[in-house]
Amino acid sequence: MTTLKDKEFGGERALFAVKDLRLENCVFHAGESALKCTANIDAVGCKFEGKYPYWHTNGFNIENCHFDPTARAALWYSRDLVMRDTQVDAPKMFREMDNMELENVNIPDALETLWSCRGVKLRNVRVNKADYIFMHSSDIDIDGYEQEGNYSFQYCRNVVIRNAKINSRDAFWETENVTVYDSEIEGEYLGWHSKNLKFVRCKLNGIQPLCYAENLILEDCEFGPDCDVAFEDSIVSADIRNSIVSVKNPRSGHIKALSIGEIIIDKNVLAPADCVIETEV
Repeated sequence: MTTLKDKEFGGERALFAVKDLRLENCVFHAGESALKCTANIDAVGCKFEGKYPYWHTNGFNIENCHFDPTARAALWYSRDLVMRDTQVDAPKMFREMDNMELENVNIPDALETLWSCRGVKLRNVRVNKADYIFMHSSDIDIDGYEQEGNYSFQYCRNVVIRNAKINSRDAFWETENVTVYDSEIEGEYLGWHSKNLKFVRCKLNGIQPLCYAENLILEDCEFGPDCDVAFEDSIVSADIRNSIVSVKNPRSGHIKALSIGEIIIDKNVLAPADCVIETEV
């Protein structure tokens, strides 16, 4: 592997199609597609300022680097990425990626990030301004995650999340096979139109949660004070360890809670309309 150290690059396609290259403390100035169509690239302590630096890259490690806000859309159409201890200030990162691992990464402007990615592993990652993050992505494994941003994880498949704090309106819409453990989720209209969505030991809050869901499971969870008219038209198995403000027209299943302020079953409930609802007090 060739090593380039303390170098500066600029312009378009500065290192186009290179392979087996290690970059140490290098700076990529204004320009486009600096490392396009590359393979087996290591970058340590580097700074990226130009647009689209990594497109169509196969096999790359990024460690202790910085992506400037001008390095927008930096990693697209690539595979086999490991990124550690990196600050990502560039917007619209990670599109159409396969097999990627992020550890100790901070992304303060994560709008429309991680779209259509497959095989994603996150460890100790923080994102902000993260509207529409993870759209249409699949096979996701997350542990240690903090998020501020709405409409997250929409249309995702095969997701496991642990130890997360997520503040997101309309999270987990149209998802399938998602399990969340030991996490806190704040946001309106959680999990609508989902299939096989499961929460274990989670704290959930936000109006009208978990409606129109199929095979929804909650184990040893806690609802916040804004969780009203929950479970409308859902097939649900829920064990809530505290009180629920209100439940409306669950379609089928079993709901157990400490208490429920109001149970609404009206003419709009859909068949089979046989959900068992019980409280401890």
